[in-house]
Amino acid sequence: MSFVTSHMSISLDGFVAGPDQSEDNPLGVDGMKLHHWHLDDPRHQVDQAFTDRLLSPRGAYIMGRNMFGPVRGEWGNSDWRGWWGPEPPYHAPVFVLTHYPHDPITMEGGTIFYFVDGFEVALAKAIEEAGDRPIDVAGGASAVRQALQAGCLNELVLDLVPVVLGRGERIFDDVSELTAEPVEVATSPLATHIVYRIT
Repeated sequence: MSFVTSHMSISLDGFVAGPDQSEDNPLGVDGMKLHHWHLDDPRHQVDQAFTDRLLSPRGAYIMGRNMFGPVRGEWGNSDWRGWWGPEPPYHAPVFVLTHYPHDPITMEGGTIFYFVDGFEVALAKAIEEAGDRPIDVAGGASAVRQALQAGCLNELVLDLVPVVLGRGERIFDDVSELTAEPVEVATSPLATHIVYRIT
């Protein structure tokens, strides 16, 4: 079976996105505070190493509909194609979790967004597509939470950012069991990066 990983930035109070996600605030209110470690330039060498890890090639991705975009409910006449412009950074199949059917969207650089109903379905399709390459559960909070509940993650990388958001989206709510061994820790002024092996 493919190696399944997830890499998330998280606040000191456990939020991976702020509240009230919208087209103007795709990461929720104040959610951008979690991502300066890999978006600011120049980057600290530790942050650069984890940015490279975050962007390393994968065989397939799984993401939640909220991460894909701000459209809720029926798709209607929406021509939304993601936050990332004509060439998203994935360059592989991306399985978007949604209860509402949508035709696949082919983008430049090899990214194809497929829209599937249910995490188990997405995981099965990702395994089929990825072959021996890793699968990344890219987010948002609900998708990663479902992966944790399903017990399918082999690795969880958390970038612990020294900010408090107060409210927003969490990944560990309703996760009743998790055995995680920290196998790597590295720090910069902007984040503490922790690699957990999930057993």
